[in-house]
Amino acid sequence: MSNPKPEDDLLPTETEGYRVGEKKTVEELQQLDAHDESLQKWKESLGLGKVAGPADDPRKVVVMQLALEVDGRPDVVLDLTSPESIKAFEDKSVVIKEDIEYRLKIKFKVQHEVISGLKYIQVIKRMGVKVDKQEEMLGSYGPSEEPYEKTFPSEQSPSGMLYRGIYQVKSRFIDDDLNVHLEWPWQFEIKKNWD
Repeated sequence: MSNPKPEDDLLPTETEGYRVGEKKTVEELQQLDAHDESLQKWKESLGLGKVAGPADDPRKVVVMQLALEVDGRPDVVLDLTSPESIKAFEDKSVVIKEDIEYRLKIKFKVQHEVISGLKYIQVIKRMGVKVDKQEEMLGSYGPSEEPYEKTFPSEQSPSGMLYRGIYQVKSRFIDDDLNVHLEWPWQFEIKKNWD
């Protein structure tokens, strides 16, 4: 985990007046209102009764994959489970056919503590010039042995000769405390056809 630089393109948008709450451990959260039975059941449903994750893995958020979903086609899955798997697709382009509807899906696990305000941010550049920045709030999550999945709203790929080509992307998972859980570069290519 790292903290971003203030001039960073991948910093999340700040909401005026919003202040991040005080960070509490899972144990501290369990002790809050310990006498309230219904509140305790609600906390258990959030996974606050567990401290998931192996002791030898200090990561709080383990991002497993980013998938591109297109109706009628198999998902294109980017394996994000290890530095080697991320490096493997760093110079390969994910092909996106022009003028199609697609959506991104993220799969991740939360370990050891509650993560508040987890966001996915990506900056897209073409020939070194920023053409888009996307920011998706994933939410707040408690530790869980089971992975979480979040599917983003559908988007339309651009069409026309001017839009075809390779785009460089830098993606980041960051939380309200500005802890960067994963950051990696990748690229996609908009083509007239899938091949």
